[in-house]
Amino acid sequence: MDVNAYDMLPMISSSARTVSRSSCLFSILIPTWNNLPYLQCCIRSIRKHSAFPHQIIVHINEGTDGTLDWIKAQPDIDYTYSSQNIGVCFALNAARALVQTDYIVYLNDDMYVCPGWDRVLWEEIQRLPDKYFFLSATAIEPMASSACAIQADFGSDPEHFREDALLDRFQQFEKADWVGATWPPNIVHREVWDLVGGYSIEFSPGMYSDPDFSMKLWQAGVRYFKGLSASRVYHFGSKSTGRIRKNKGYYTFIRKWGMTSSTFTRYYLHRGEPFAGTLRLPHIPLGIRWKNTWKKLVAACYTS
Repeated sequence: MDVNAYDMLPMISSSARTVSRSSCLFSILIPTWNNLPYLQCCIRSIRKHSAFPHQIIVHINEGTDGTLDWIKAQPDIDYTYSSQNIGVCFALNAARALVQTDYIVYLNDDMYVCPGWDRVLWEEIQRLPDKYFFLSATAIEPMASSACAIQADFGSDPEHFREDALLDRFQQFEKADWVGATWPPNIVHREVWDLVGGYSIEFSPGMYSDPDFSMKLWQAGVRYFKGLSASRVYHFGSKSTGRIRKNKGYYTFIRKWGMTSSTFTRYYLHRGEPFAGTLRLPHIPLGIRWKNTWKKLVAACYTS
């Protein structure tokens, strides 16, 4: 973490509406940074396509594009606010303070949820024996960013979004359930979120905070990391990361956990492989262990 950039964080304010969210099933945390057209599209999809009522909590970074004023006019949305961009880790942890349900969903503001996305997650949760799980929906992307995603182009921004075409076809893409949940949209029980301390601020503004969160869950005993194919969202693409000064999360992860994030996602989580049940302790090849030892020495020379 760049201490100089974050040693004087702006005060974070919040607003929880007076209405009770007791009837809500999930609390959906959405960090946003001057991305109003995408945020509006995202929230519209939640309102339109959710099978259950949910608490929506937006963290507004800056909000100088009209986001703050727009959110204030939405009575069904709770929010936290910072006058500067504090990144996703601080944003998510701030939004956590307003959570009123047992389940926390992390959703990017440039995502559009498809019909039934939440029902699939809820039905999976009801089948599980305990709260030690980490589930993810499956993203449809113009350019698939990983083996966890489905590649199909329905537009790269809300202005050119072919919404009707997506709604006609989103269920037609073949994809098996997969293992290795790390990226949003994901869901975790709030007691497990609190057990691991939420998102780690040493990864601010956010690069590599996703695999770090999964590793913290692993250390807490979670072995059920499942991506659900039938729960689908459309992901326009990372529209904020190109505007920020990125942290050196690759090296922070190595210093913290003694291995690269790719070692963790490949040998521990088997990310992107067909889901085959609860994960087991990994076998790390000797060559990979030596490579990680060398990487740790290199990482010690870098600061975030």
